[in-house]
Amino acid sequence: MKIVIPGGTGQVGAILDRALTAADHDVVVLTRSPRRDREIRWDGETLGPWADAIDGSDLVINLAGRSVSCRYTPANLQAMMDSRVNSTRVVGEAIAAAARAPRVWLQMSTATIYAHRFDAGNDEATGVIGGAEPGVPRYWAYSVEIAKAWERAQEQAETPSTRKVALRAAMVMSPDRGGVFDYLLWLARLGLGGPVGGGAQYVSWIHDRDFVRAVEFLAERDDLTGPVNLAAPGPLPQRAFMRALRAAWGVPVGLPATKWMAEIGALAIRSDTELLLKSRRVVPGRLLDAGFSFDHTQWPEAATDLVQRARVRRT
Repeated sequence: MKIVIPGGTGQVGAILDRALTAADHDVVVLTRSPRRDREIRWDGETLGPWADAIDGSDLVINLAGRSVSCRYTPANLQAMMDSRVNSTRVVGEAIAAAARAPRVWLQMSTATIYAHRFDAGNDEATGVIGGAEPGVPRYWAYSVEIAKAWERAQEQAETPSTRKVALRAAMVMSPDRGGVFDYLLWLARLGLGGPVGGGAQYVSWIHDRDFVRAVEFLAERDDLTGPVNLAAPGPLPQRAFMRALRAAWGVPVGLPATKWMAEIGALAIRSDTELLLKSRRVVPGRLLDAGFSFDHTQWPEAATDLVQRARVRRT
């Protein structure tokens, strides 16, 4: 297949590019700063020569959007919104204008669209969309609005010949340097990987190889459209999540952090506490119903695999 990945130079894009290229697909990456063969310049906002790559392609996987690893200032939140909505809109315009439109458009979204909750898992059918939860910071609602606008931009695109799927992805765990797993493992190795704010908040995750397999599955299944949760079936409280990660590396103790300590830490690394404190209890209802089989369903086993691979990369 010819596969085009707008915004494919980040961690998730690198995972997909590496796996899909190894599977002998023809992968083209759209990026603001092309540096390699198979990378084409685009601005993520306006149509240009880059659209020729989409014309005649088989699959588009749009990952474009400003990183969420930043302080959630009004300016950064607006940049997150604009980069996601504008890039999705212009990808839709390119598909609509194509003489031979791609068969499938997989559009990145986020599990953050669901409510902060502890009582039950959010699947696509019965999950609660967030934004109105009591007792959480008011700006968390804007993250949900970003997710909703992101999906709406794909829904509104006039692409009748192209099947559209929104990927409500949890954190993709891979041993690559600079990714979320690398950061969490760094905390655990320092002895700082204990409960944050009590640790009852749920962590949803997906192993990188299951993420790739799910993308391939959704590309092939002609009967699946709309939002699909990309998350392992076993979300777990943050305290248990970090305990399993520490055990996988062999760290006996993880110091706990209060909410105000987490705020200081997030400020120091120019990130935001929503990433640590929001309870994301997400389950993959549609994938399981469609017959997808996860290789990594439970975090302790997945963490062991990822740690082993991380150790190999460090030798």
